[in-house]
Amino acid sequence: MKKAIFSTEISLLKTTIERLLRRKAGENLTKIIRKTHPADIALLMRGLNTENQKIIFRLSPTFAYRAQVLEELDESLIENVLSEKSVANISKTFQYLGANDQATIISMLPEKQQAAILERLEGEDLEDVEEIMSYADDSAGSVMTKETFMLNQNTTIKNAIAQLQSFPENEKVFYVYVVDDKERLVGVLSLRNLVTSKNTKKLHEIMIKDIHTVTSDTDQEEVAKIVAQYNYLALPVVNKQNKFLGIVTIDDVVDIIRQEASEDFLQMAGVGKDREILLKSPLKNAQARAPWIFASLIGGICAAAIIGYFDALLKEIIVLAAFIPVIIGMGGNIGTQSSTIVVRGLATGRVDIGNTVNLVLKEIVVGAILGVLYGTLIGFASAFITGNEVENFGLVIGLSVVCSMIIATAVGTSVPLLLKKLDFDPAISTGPFVTTAIDILGVALYFIIATSILL
Repeated sequence: MKKAIFSTEISLLKTTIERLLRRKAGENLTKIIRKTHPADIALLMRGLNTENQKIIFRLSPTFAYRAQVLEELDESLIENVLSEKSVANISKTFQYLGANDQATIISMLPEKQQAAILERLEGEDLEDVEEIMSYADDSAGSVMTKETFMLNQNTTIKNAIAQLQSFPENEKVFYVYVVDDKERLVGVLSLRNLVTSKNTKKLHEIMIKDIHTVTSDTDQEEVAKIVAQYNYLALPVVNKQNKFLGIVTIDDVVDIIRQEASEDFLQMAGVGKDREILLKSPLKNAQARAPWIFASLIGGICAAAIIGYFDALLKEIIVLAAFIPVIIGMGGNIGTQSSTIVVRGLATGRVDIGNTVNLVLKEIVVGAILGVLYGTLIGFASAFITGNEVENFGLVIGLSVVCSMIIATAVGTSVPLLLKKLDFDPAISTGPFVTTAIDILGVALYFIIATSILL
């Protein structure tokens, strides 16, 4: 096992590798790669151009090493480093990958290359890969590991240990899964319970019968929630007949959590949900972000129309224009905060969709408290800035901030909850949608309050 290195060492290593690449010192590069952990090499490759990525992958010392690098690479990088590889080379590398990793990588490749690689897989390996590829993306079936350890419930402890010892290369044995004669999952036991029980006992006598399972079509985010809540190392996957299919392991769950969190944050920022957006070309990057910017444009036009409608008021009291950004900014900030709290709560299971009224009311109270606090401060500040030229001007600004922040928290909290109830991704509600709605409502309320008090 190669030793992992720290960020300072990685920075130094990156500089060294880039220098050797410029000098085309292939032999020295191979020596460095051999001594470096595959995960660190994968990290370094993200900062290299496409040609140098291919060189580093080509210089990897063994097929097993290449397989470990592939496990750590992003999708676009995998497509790049495998683009010029022969099917024979890819197949040799695939021998050191699990069925789920093979299926994931094959699905990234062109159809012609997919068919050629699948032809080289044999028997059970081919069946496992095709089965995993048949499941929907982001489902438990698409990320499950087929390489696991299951035994019949009538197996004795002695025989179970002997069978376990006969597969020392299996790295995915966290639990022993117990099945009946039809391979239906009936129980599970830890390795500790297995080795501390009497040899003459049978598995059904010591197994845990009350177990958590997911079906192959369960969303991967739900799988991650269960593993995180109960601190499992793996979670069994079954079909509708409760037949044992495989497991989702903790390392896959970590990847799922990272992927889902990245998607949520990207959507909340209004840049789509492509986790690899930083690796896309400027044109594709712009295409992904254009629809979200368009939503903001529509909101801006609506806000401009409202301001235009109150043109006469603005001409009479021109200082009102100076505080439009304050009203919009305060509402937008607290609205985004509320949305982010709710979206993250829904993602982690801390927010229960069945009890939303209390959450909305709580956020509204928070908005009212902060609105009164900052409305008072801004009201006094506005009176100081304008020199009390307009009577009750500070009151208008203060009330507008209070109303804007209360409405912002209500909108920011309720919209993602509503989308979740309608089975839409709540993350899309934040960013441009919530802030645009708050901008329009905030500006409208500002001029309505100003009209009511100042005229």
